[in-house]
Amino acid sequence: MPGENLSRDEARERAALLSVDGYDVSLDLRSAVGDQAGDGPRTFRSVTTIRFRCNEPGATSFADLIAPSVTAVSLNGRDLDPGAVFDGSRIALEDLAADNELVVDAQCAYSRTGEGMHRFVDPEDGEVYLYTQYEPADSRRVFANFEQPDLKAPFRFEVRAPQGWVVWSNGVGSESDGVWRFAETKPISTYITCVAAGPYHYVTDSYERVFEDGTRLEIPLGALCRKGLAPHFDSDDVFLVTKQGLDFFHDHFDYPYPFGKYDQAFVPEYNLGAMENPGLVTFREEFIFRGKVTQASYEGRANVILHEMAHMWFGDLVTMVWWDDLWLKESFADFMGTFANVGATRFKDAWITFANRRKAWAYRADQLPSTHPVTADIRDLQDAKLNFDGITYAKGASVLKQLVAYVGQDAFLEGARRYFKRHAYGNTRLGDLLSVLEETSGRDMGAWARSWLQTAGVNSLTPQVLLSAEGRVDEVAVVQEAAAPAPADHPELRPHRVAVGLYRRSGGGALERYARAEVDVDGPRTVVAELAGAEAPELVLVNDDDLTYCKTRFDAGSLETLRSGLGDLTDPLARALCWSALWNMTRDALLPAREFVDIVLRFAGRESDIGVLQMLHAWAESAVVHYAAPEWRERGAGLLAEGAERELLAAGPGSEQQLAWARFFARTAESPAGLDLLQGLLDGTATIDGLDVDQELRWAFLQPLTVWGLADEKALAAELARDDTASGKRHQVRCLAARPSEAVKAQAWAQVVESDALSNALAEATISGFNQPSQRNLLEPYTAKYFAVIERIWQDRSIQIAVNTVSGLFPSLQDSRMTLDAADAWLTAHEDAAPALRRLVLEGRDDLARAVRGQECDAQAVNHG
Repeated sequence: MPGENLSRDEARERAALLSVDGYDVSLDLRSAVGDQAGDGPRTFRSVTTIRFRCNEPGATSFADLIAPSVTAVSLNGRDLDPGAVFDGSRIALEDLAADNELVVDAQCAYSRTGEGMHRFVDPEDGEVYLYTQYEPADSRRVFANFEQPDLKAPFRFEVRAPQGWVVWSNGVGSESDGVWRFAETKPISTYITCVAAGPYHYVTDSYERVFEDGTRLEIPLGALCRKGLAPHFDSDDVFLVTKQGLDFFHDHFDYPYPFGKYDQAFVPEYNLGAMENPGLVTFREEFIFRGKVTQASYEGRANVILHEMAHMWFGDLVTMVWWDDLWLKESFADFMGTFANVGATRFKDAWITFANRRKAWAYRADQLPSTHPVTADIRDLQDAKLNFDGITYAKGASVLKQLVAYVGQDAFLEGARRYFKRHAYGNTRLGDLLSVLEETSGRDMGAWARSWLQTAGVNSLTPQVLLSAEGRVDEVAVVQEAAAPAPADHPELRPHRVAVGLYRRSGGGALERYARAEVDVDGPRTVVAELAGAEAPELVLVNDDDLTYCKTRFDAGSLETLRSGLGDLTDPLARALCWSALWNMTRDALLPAREFVDIVLRFAGRESDIGVLQMLHAWAESAVVHYAAPEWRERGAGLLAEGAERELLAAGPGSEQQLAWARFFARTAESPAGLDLLQGLLDGTATIDGLDVDQELRWAFLQPLTVWGLADEKALAAELARDDTASGKRHQVRCLAARPSEAVKAQAWAQVVESDALSNALAEATISGFNQPSQRNLLEPYTAKYFAVIERIWQDRSIQIAVNTVSGLFPSLQDSRMTLDAADAWLTAHEDAAPALRRLVLEGRDDLARAVRGQECDAQAVNHG
C-alpha cells in the first residue's frame, strides 16, 4: 500500500506540467462470469488512451495504474517496455512532447474490497454484479489515468459485457453487438467516473423543468438494484425525493443540472453511504429496506439522496484542487442535504436529526487528538482517506449553518450561484469561495474563515444568570471556553451567532419558551442585554434553535430542571439540543453515566421524534458499555433491558416507537426471562400486539440469543435457509462470530487478520460479531495480538480494508488500563509508522482514555442505583 501513495507535492508538480484533453477507456468485462482459470486474481482487460499536453517538452512525469500486469504501453506511437516503465502503481513517462497520446493495455483486477471494480456474486441466484467506487484514488485500479482531482477531462467509455447484461456509466449509453458505448462526459475528475454492469433490476422515470426564460430541461431518471431486492424496492419514493430535490436546487442555484441523465444505483457490499458520480450516483443497497423501518430511516435516505444531488454542483461541476479543500464539497453537500430535506420534502424536522445525530459525529471527531481544521493539511492520499470524517462533513456543515446565520441566507445562496458560474468545470480553493461571499454579503470573510475554517476544536457555551431581589433576570451572560483539552495550536474563542432561550413551566406543567434573544457571542463573556428584566427561568438554553456549532452547557438550576423534567419540554428541537448537551457532558465526565441512563429511562418513552429516540437508545447503550463504572455495568445493563421491555409492551401497537423499542430490547436483553421472550417471538409462542416480526427483526432477535449461547450454528444455518440472500449471509456471519466461545473468537480473528478471503462486507460483519461487550473476558487475549499485527495489516491490505480492520478491531472492550498501556507502548515504539496508521491508534486510545475518565466520574456518583 505505501507504494500506491501520492503526495500533494507530486500532484502540484504534475498539475503544473500537464493538461488533459480527454480519455477513451475500453473495458472488457466478459471475464466477470464463468469459471476462473489459475490461482491469481480474476482480471479484466482495460485499454486506455489519454490525450494530454505538456508545457515543458522533454520533461518527465508519470501516469497512475494499479494492476496485476500491463500488456503494452505506447507513448506518441513509441512502444515502451511495460517491465521497464510500470512498477505496479505508476507508469513512467519520459521525454514528453507538447502534445501527447498515451495508450495503456492492462489486465486489471476485480475487487472484493469495495475499491475499484467490485465484483459481487449473489448467493441467492448466482448472478454477478459489478460496480465501481473510486474516491479518493481508486479509478487507477480500473484504467490508467492521472489520478488527482485538478486534472479534469472529458471521458468516453466503451464496455464489452456478458450477454444479457446492461451497463451504465456517467453518460447515456447504447449497445450494439454486446458493446456498450457511452456519450462523452463534461470535464470531470477521475474519481467520479463510474461503471455499473450486470443483470440489475432497472426502473425509469423522467424530470422536466421549464425555466423563466422559456428553456426546457428534460432529465431521464433511472434507479437500479439487484434482482433479489426488486420486491422491496420502493423506487417511487426514490424518484419523488429526486424530483423534489432537482426542483429545490434549480430554484436556489440558478444553474441547470449539467450532466444529462440521472441514474441512481443501489449496489451490494458498498463501503460508503453513497458516491456522487455525475449521471450515475451509487448508494449502499441497505437503503432498500427489506423490513419495516421507522420514518427516521426514510428521512436518512432522503438526506443522502439530496446530499449526493448537491454534489452535482458542489464537487462535480466545481471541484477542489486537492483534498485539503475536501470540505468545499462535503461540508456543503452535508448542509445542503438537510437544507433541501426541510425545504423540499415531507421531512420537515430534518434539522432536529442534524442537531442530534449529525453533530454528535462532529463533536466526537473534533475532540480527538487527530482533530484538524475544516480546511485540513492533507499531505498525501492516506491522509485524504482518513479525512472523510465528522469534521469535514458534519462540523463543516454546522459551520455553514453558522455562516448562513452570519451573512444571511440570501447572500449565501447568491454567493453559491456566482461560484458555480465563475468556476464551472474548474477547480477551486478556499479563497475562491470566500471572495464571492464577500461580494454578496459585504462582510470581511477573512476573520470568519480564520476562526471557523482554519482552527480546530469545539467551544463550550455556558449561561450565567443573575436574579434581582424581586426574582427577575438581572443579567444573562454567555461564557465561552476553548476546547478542553484545547489542541495545542488552536485554543480558539470564536464568534458565534446564537439564540438564548428562557423556559419555564406553564400552568399545565409543560416547559415552554417565553423569551428569546439573538446575540453575537465574541470573547470569553457576552451579556445578553435583551433578556434583562424577564421572569426568572427554570431552564436557560444557549444555542436555542441550533444556530452555531458548540457544546452547550447548563447552569446548576437548568441542569436540575432537566434531571426532573426534560420530558416536559414541548419543543422537539429544544429537547434534542438538551439531550445532545447531556450526552456531551457524559462523554466529558461531567455527568455520571448512571445519571444519563436514568434520565433516558424516565423520559425517552415520551420522545416524539423517532430519530432522536433511536439516538437515545444508542447513547444509553454506549453509556453503560463504555462510561459506566465497571462495578455498575451489570446493573446498568439490566436497567436498560428492563426499561426497553417496559416501553416495548407499553408502545402503541404497530407504531414506530414499538419497533424502535423492540430493536433496543433485542440489543439489551440478557436475563433468562428477556431472552425467553425473544425466543418466543421468534418461534411464535409469544406475540406482542402490532409487532410484525419480519425477517430483519428475526435476525435482530436471533443475535442476542447467539451472544448468550442460546442459539448455535445449527439454528443459524436454519435461519439462513429461511433467508438465503446476501443480507441473510451477512447476518449469519455476524452471529457466527458473536458466539461465546474461545474457538469462535480465534476463528473470527483468523478470518479477518490472517486471510483476505472475506469480502469487505463479510469482514465487516465478522468484526461486528467478534466485539461483544458481554464477552470481555474472551477478548482479553487479543489486545497484545492486535498491536502485534496492525503494522503488517497496514502494509499488506488495501487502505479501505486496512482502515476497517485497524479501527474495527481496536481493543476498546478489553481491560482499559492494560489497553492504554499497550497503545502507549506501541506508539512510542512506532514513531516512524505511517501517519495515517498512527492516527487510527491515537483515536482508539483517546476514546478509551475518555471512557476511563467517564468510568471514574460514574464511580464517584452518590446514587449507586
